[in-house]
Amino acid sequence: MVYHHLYARFAKADEVKVGVIGAGNYGTAIVTQAPYTPRLNVVAVADISLAAARGAYEKGGYDMALVFQVETAEEAQARIVEGKSVYTDKPEIIGAISAVDIVCESSGVPEASVRYAVQAIEAGKHVAMVTKDCDVAVGPMLKRLARDAGVIYTPVDGDQHGLLIQFYEWAKSVGLTVLSGGKATDGEFVYDEAAGTVTIRTDKKVHAPYVETITIAEEDRKWLAMIPEGKAAEFVARRKEILARLPQPGAYDLCEITVAANYTGMAPAVDTLVHAALRITEIPVAYAEIANGGLFERGETIDLATCLRRPDESGLGGGVFLVVRCDNAYSNHILVTKGQIPNYDETAAVIYRPYHLCGVETSTSLLMAGLLGIDTGSDDYRPRYDLVKVAARDIKAGEVFGNDHSPMLTARIIPAVPVNASNPACAHLLTGNRATVDISAGTLLTYDMVEEPQGSELWAMRRLQDQTFL
Repeated sequence: MVYHHLYARFAKADEVKVGVIGAGNYGTAIVTQAPYTPRLNVVAVADISLAAARGAYEKGGYDMALVFQVETAEEAQARIVEGKSVYTDKPEIIGAISAVDIVCESSGVPEASVRYAVQAIEAGKHVAMVTKDCDVAVGPMLKRLARDAGVIYTPVDGDQHGLLIQFYEWAKSVGLTVLSGGKATDGEFVYDEAAGTVTIRTDKKVHAPYVETITIAEEDRKWLAMIPEGKAAEFVARRKEILARLPQPGAYDLCEITVAANYTGMAPAVDTLVHAALRITEIPVAYAEIANGGLFERGETIDLATCLRRPDESGLGGGVFLVVRCDNAYSNHILVTKGQIPNYDETAAVIYRPYHLCGVETSTSLLMAGLLGIDTGSDDYRPRYDLVKVAARDIKAGEVFGNDHSPMLTARIIPAVPVNASNPACAHLLTGNRATVDISAGTLLTYDMVEEPQGSELWAMRRLQDQTFL
């Protein structure tokens, strides 16, 4: 990487002072890694839980005699000027701290997220958006507002959609044709051939009706063998049936795919995504074009995969992948013979990044914005697609809609539509708001089924985005 050369030659400042909003797992990792990252200084942490905000510094091994609780932006500024760090349970003050160069928004609450992002932009701060719930709903408009204000709005390295966007941009920059791209689900399906079982390996709790381990019937085990040439569609379909009792992707997975699609222009093949269980070696076989034995009618398709592997094999590590080809025959020969994994007719190969380090590697996005005035996304961020929700069970009028982890709703991806009573509702305009009518299981939720909250900045920003882009 050439980051250090760029920083040395073109940096506009000696260091980047970061204010982190949201001290959950992701935000905390940014704080704990900062002391080891040249030029990066987390000077302020905010969380509605004071203990969580302070805890991020404690986990980072900071000298707590130099870390102070503050109540106001003015108090925070005075402490930072003295060389101290601050924490608070008042996230709204972070964007008003003069010393802060970039606000890293990781509250996870879309209504709050848009408010803090706008505050930062209006105060002349860059914004690194970790809260994908906000980004998927109004990110293009926030990026436009930031550009007009002369500051940066960026996705973050470390989250899968941010990494996929950069991976795609790299591939295009070296002239590769992208046939498909996507992210791996965090869980992996580990196939113990001797025992005839498949177990999900995940750090998440497995909730009913899903189970952690299934036994594969003797007659079904052939479908877990390497996909033969020309059999991708049949094998993917049979595996979906066989592995259906194991945990499946959540709305949060589709949310990240939607953000990446809006940044890159890659298109989902179907509204729920194919989501195949695939060995790494099978990705270029299945996620290529139909003409070459794959599943997709066109190139530039975006999807999910769950890694299927033996216990002794390495996996995708929750990383990202691209299936690519070179349009020159000699170049393509190099592509498919120098260590990359090709499909059967060698018309495409998979390249993949088998890790995402969450907040630990987010420093590149923060430093690129703060030192160079560059974001790590792409220039053409538009609301091409919406994440929408379907009732997973009957919902009564007055019930509050949950977030992307709620079992009451499942997700779909559709072409973006404006706020209108009869249109499918953008998923995160539902979050935390009440149903206005009884809703039957299987119903696609529309705007006339949700009570719009008074004074919502998220809803107002979405309408502005609709007017601007749609």
